Amino acid sequence: MDRTAQLTARSTECGIAYDPPPPGGSLHLRAAQVLQANWTGGSTVPSRSLYPHQWSWDSAFIAIGLRHVSPLRAQTELETLLGAQWADGRVPHIVFNPSVPLDAYFPSPDFWRSSTAGRAAGAPRTVQTSGIVQPPVHALAAWLVHRSDPVLSHARGFLPRVYPRLAAWHRYLLHRRDLGGGGLASVVHPWEQGMDNSPCWDAPLARITPAPARSFRRADLDHGAPEDRPTDLDYGRYVRLAADYRDGGYADGEGEFAVEDPAFNALLAASEHALARIAAELGAAASARHARAERLTGAILDRLWDPARGMFFCRDVRGGGLVPERGVSGLVPLLLPGLPREISGALVRTLSGPHFGLGATTALVPSYDLLGEAFDPHRYWRGPAWFNTAWLLERGLRTHGEPARADVLREAVLSLADRTDFAEYVDPYTGEACGATGFGWTAALTLDLLHEAPGHTVSPAGPGTFDRSDKGGDRA
Repeated sequence: MDRTAQLTARSTECGIAYDPPPPGGSLHLRAAQVLQANWTGGSTVPSRSLYPHQWSWDSAFIAIGLRHVSPLRAQTELETLLGAQWADGRVPHIVFNPSVPLDAYFPSPDFWRSSTAGRAAGAPRTVQTSGIVQPPVHALAAWLVHRSDPVLSHARGFLPRVYPRLAAWHRYLLHRRDLGGGGLASVVHPWEQGMDNSPCWDAPLARITPAPARSFRRADLDHGAPEDRPTDLDYGRYVRLAADYRDGGYADGEGEFAVEDPAFNALLAASEHALARIAAELGAAASARHARAERLTGAILDRLWDPARGMFFCRDVRGGGLVPERGVSGLVPLLLPGLPREISGALVRTLSGPHFGLGATTALVPSYDLLGEAFDPHRYWRGPAWFNTAWLLERGLRTHGEPARADVLREAVLSLADRTDFAEYVDPYTGEACGATGFGWTAALTLDLLHEAPGHTVSPAGPGTFDRSDKGGDRA
């Protein structure tokens, strides 16, 4: 059977058909060109227009793709980000480029005032950053980047330099951010979880008095359609939360918003496994880190799993109880190898069932419940499908013995990335491009998927590391 016939058969098996992407060489070249166009010399911007600085979890995903074309640039990407780490261990969600005008993005450096408001928390003095964080994908990215070219990594001392910073980052999350006392990290702002305006935040956010509209100017609306972006009311609440956190010296535990999120904590557990692999590579003990990752997995199961609805939910630490909104975040723990079989099976059924429709009504996983009252196929994280969550779920399907479903999802990612010119996100039904095009992590994760063979599963011998086809690229 030829390749097109194989893809058609797999599509039919999972209930959805789409055109396969053009030959990988062309798509590979175009994806690499996006990353080159977005490269600033030390890091890669997500989008030249909409996001003109360095973003934390974007850089981790970008490094995962960059390793296939330039392991050196992938290492530099992570080193630049970690160079802006605060003394308390936090990795800020934005590292600002001083050459970009202040009015190009809001909140800008003069809003965060990191070097002054963050002095007690150890904010760096030589670079301006935000004061909040994003999901901890970084140790996973560092391990994969090292594996792509171990000779270069050893020659540059890459792992010995990043390991202590990554360890400090995880300590911050595990100790300073265990606000619920149950062993999970809490986010203190919706921007920290990365899925900014998900309906999962609506109930916790409803307690927040929004900042007056006249007190800030939204630069995002200069480059994105208003119907694709968060509302002014939501944005006012984001600004109020960030300003209160800043005015409190970026001290944790005092704010009105604290949520335990399943995706954030699943990525922390996966990165703990990766950090254990890095420790072993450096000749240090790794068993304690693997054990910590398993404890995190257990806490996610204990605190966030809902067996009746077959997925994980956010826990509102301040309001108490699980937030009854089905977001893609509640599916991301599928990437964890330590899940019991009945849990992973339930997640796969939910993923392909009526609430997310993968393989039946949608090609990529929507960010929110298709049947939810707040569902909107175009408005940011309230329904559209994103390429980074598709990549994580593709990993999860392979980890739990679903290679056929993973192959279909992989080919959908490649087809839609090609068709939309590497869009930021897409309508989950039609595949229509939304947000920016030439988007960094879309191009990077396209490259990563082009470097894997369809049909494989992720070996449990490399828990949480996705240690598969780690072939190095050209040094640049």
